Amino acid sequence: MHDDRTLVEARLRRVLDERIRPAVYPESVPLEVAVWHAPGEPVPVAEGLAADVEPVTVGSRWGAPWGTSWFRVTGTVPEAWAGRTVEAVLDLGFDENMPGFQCEGLVYRPDGTPVKGLNPRNQWVRIGAPVQGGEEVRLHVEAASNPVVMDYRPFTPTPLGDLETAGSDPQYTLTRMDLAVLDETVWHLVTDLEVLGELMAELPVDAPRRWEILRAVERALDAVDLQDVGGTAEQARSRLTDVLAAPAVPSAHRISAVGHAHIDSAWLWPLRETVRKVARTAANMTALLDDEPDFVFAMSQAQQWAWVKEHRPEVWARVKKAVAEGRFVPTGGMWVESDTNMPGSEAMARQFVHGKRFFLDEFGVENDEAWLPDTFGFAAGLPQIIKAAGSRYLLTQKISWSRTNRFPHHTFRWEGIDGTRIFTHFPPVDTYNCSMRGAEIAHAVRNFKDKGAARHSLAPTGWGDGGGGTTREMVAKAARLRDLEGSATVTWETPSAFFAKAEAENPEPPVWVGELYLELHRATLTSQAGTKQGNRRSEHLLREAELWAATAAVRTGFPYPYADLDRIWKTVLLHQFHDILPGSSIAWVHREARATYARVADELGGIIDAAQRALAGEGSVPLLFNAAPHTRSGVPAGGARPAEMSGRTTRAERPDGGHVLDNGLLRVGVDARGLVDSALDLAAGRETIAPGRTGNLLQLHQDLPNMWDAWDVDEFYRNTVTDLTDADEVTPGDDGVTVRIVRTFGASRVTQVLSLPPGEKRLVVDTEVDWHETEKFLKLAFPLDLHTDRYASETQFGHFFRPTHTNTSWEAAKFEACNHRFVHLQEPDWGVAVVNDGTYGHDVTRAVRGDGGTTTTVRVSLLRAPRFPDPETDQGVHRFRHALVPGASIGDAVREGWRVNLPERRLHGAGEVAPLVTVDRDSVVVTAVKLADDGSGDVVVRFHEAHGARAHATLTAGFPVAGVEVTDLLERPLADTAPPTVDDGRITVRLRPFELTTLRLKRA
Repeated sequence: MHDDRTLVEARLRRVLDERIRPAVYPESVPLEVAVWHAPGEPVPVAEGLAADVEPVTVGSRWGAPWGTSWFRVTGTVPEAWAGRTVEAVLDLGFDENMPGFQCEGLVYRPDGTPVKGLNPRNQWVRIGAPVQGGEEVRLHVEAASNPVVMDYRPFTPTPLGDLETAGSDPQYTLTRMDLAVLDETVWHLVTDLEVLGELMAELPVDAPRRWEILRAVERALDAVDLQDVGGTAEQARSRLTDVLAAPAVPSAHRISAVGHAHIDSAWLWPLRETVRKVARTAANMTALLDDEPDFVFAMSQAQQWAWVKEHRPEVWARVKKAVAEGRFVPTGGMWVESDTNMPGSEAMARQFVHGKRFFLDEFGVENDEAWLPDTFGFAAGLPQIIKAAGSRYLLTQKISWSRTNRFPHHTFRWEGIDGTRIFTHFPPVDTYNCSMRGAEIAHAVRNFKDKGAARHSLAPTGWGDGGGGTTREMVAKAARLRDLEGSATVTWETPSAFFAKAEAENPEPPVWVGELYLELHRATLTSQAGTKQGNRRSEHLLREAELWAATAAVRTGFPYPYADLDRIWKTVLLHQFHDILPGSSIAWVHREARATYARVADELGGIIDAAQRALAGEGSVPLLFNAAPHTRSGVPAGGARPAEMSGRTTRAERPDGGHVLDNGLLRVGVDARGLVDSALDLAAGRETIAPGRTGNLLQLHQDLPNMWDAWDVDEFYRNTVTDLTDADEVTPGDDGVTVRIVRTFGASRVTQVLSLPPGEKRLVVDTEVDWHETEKFLKLAFPLDLHTDRYASETQFGHFFRPTHTNTSWEAAKFEACNHRFVHLQEPDWGVAVVNDGTYGHDVTRAVRGDGGTTTTVRVSLLRAPRFPDPETDQGVHRFRHALVPGASIGDAVREGWRVNLPERRLHGAGEVAPLVTVDRDSVVVTAVKLADDGSGDVVVRFHEAHGARAHATLTAGFPVAGVEVTDLLERPLADTAPPTVDDGRITVRLRPFELTTLRLKRA
């Protein structure tokens, strides 16, 4: 037989495009359209429905950036259409290639009942099936004219990312507003041909199945009368029956399709628009569930559910009904799909506390899985947090984006820093917006790395980000793929059903130990410094507010601010979403975030002040309140008393114009350029700075990544560097014992103050940058005279080791990494820590000198200046505090990291305030002291082993204790864990390295 394959395939493409798809709507009549443009922010539904409208025609331009227009469409069904299926086809000016990134709409009936969303791939509204002739049609569309921020030339700087700069030019052209007859037979023929054509293209050319499909498609096309597609569609479909009925082979890969709409809680749109995106998607999905009995839809992010409940009660009612039926499924158990690298220990725990509790309170649903398809890498402390929240599984997709190394598994157990293992799945379909195309399904099969050991994978299916979720076309394709020869089998299932099957068939999968590092988007650890500092500050203010409010409540009857703390926590957790905290959202998002963090700081400051005043009482005794988990200046952790001052610092001028700072523990040399050329640990007789090098060195790099400007820093940035060694001023500080340095470069100015606190072995570096650079990367370097092949970075509830070398491509790819409050480098008997109060990105490199010694350089990432999606990223004044701690053990690094993030608070009062809870081992770090969320008055204490060793410690309560329970993060007793004994308020605990524990203390 002659090979006519390409001829038939080309024929299929053209006939589908030019004849069959256009025949889906064979008849149409125009609707009458009128519009009201809301003058400002979105208005309530009732106001939009009642607004005075003006006529508008198809072809008209509409929609200022970020505006809202209320369209009213009216018409009458022609009598000749009686008994047929009729839909409104409403095209607001969509580009079908951009679902989720442009205009969208939500359709309402005149009584305010939501119908469904309008999106580029979802432009229809069912009027009737069958419909009555003469029926009057009246619909209202709340249309959002969200501008296209990332267009076909992505990463182009644009003012459209902020309402204040976006202008008022109309963004869209009204394209189609019709009533149309839907020919369902033709619609099904399109789906038949698409499924078979896409499957055929993925099969080997020499496979018999491919040729069987080809001949069936050819026969079907022969049956189509191109001038009467509707009249011949049924006959064409009949010629495809046999090939569509052929069952899959027994060994076929099995895909669990989960209806999905990944919606970024903010990204190329502001938070307020996400509220509406979620409502449109939820309306779409509840409507689809009504039409498709096999379909299952899962939605994550409790915050988004809460938005629907608060802002769209009419949609919420439909959602609750679908949840009760088990088909609209809460998933993930987190408040938002947060970044997991940068959130602190308690914040990461509270993501699960607030997320899981919302689903439990609203629906009685307990999530077993963490659902994070798009998060930019996963910190090594996360597994035990997932387990401590009562969950068992993790799903993500993003690691497939790594650029250097391909991850070796799709299903595995992920082991965290404490040894906890979590069953984890990366869908091999390699997208969280699967549309059931044959190429996607075939890719999942070919790509699946666990063949032979497992046969199940998951496919999150639907358009995200306001693209409307799963479409009826995707559902129809999945129905044909349920059991089709040549394809994987596809079944709609919940995430929990998938994980149960996957774990049952592969109970001992491979193990991956340590962080799941994404070899991409590394610059998200630095972009938008103000957002990152706001997050760090808020986390520590929340710790203080809970600690002092709980202490005051127990000691003085102070009213514990349950509702306020709950609300503020949720605000901070929302802003840890994986495009807000990472700095990859539009200017509008970060402008609002900075304002929000300022309000959070004011409110928490008020709570802290009120609680401390209640504790201090009236008096003139100068008290230092210590919120850190370690004794400071003689003040115990969680207590207050007069500070004990020791030692003094001196400053002397050097003959070369430099300065020497000395406090008896550390002697620091500062040269005439303001660079640190010596940091001598006097007790150890050990020099910190590498020979011939200088610390406190600011370095400036060119920084234009190949793509993803706010997200990425590409390794070639290191090829070009300017050391900022010229100083405008190097002078004594105002107090006489510090050194002040001023530098200017480009359009920017840096002012630094170097200080040695009395009695403390640390050099504090306060840096103020008035930053006005573009596409530059600013780093602060400390070259250390220290030999080590690894270093520690703080992460949630512990620390994680990374190599200083680049032996393999895996190690070389980690050229920018995340730390929380410290990095620590150690030789067996001596170490150095670099601590910070609000930066996350850093790099560590090593070089061997001519003298045979090793220089290990720690560089802190301070600022970037990408121009997309915010063209003014980080322009303005920023303040940072870092400290170099010579001679530091890992315990010193932990302590100093807390110290720099929890500044002292001083107040006059009646006398000493005893801690509510004390622990007798520095290695056991208390991360939270609070009252139980249920209002019982119980005291909850969360702590972990922080040094990476076993610990035996005694926790002592400063109040009468009637009983103690070990709980999960949600403060529920752990059934399989025996409670520790209590002896006169003393509780003995034994902890594994990095083990996390939560105790609930019942007050007597």
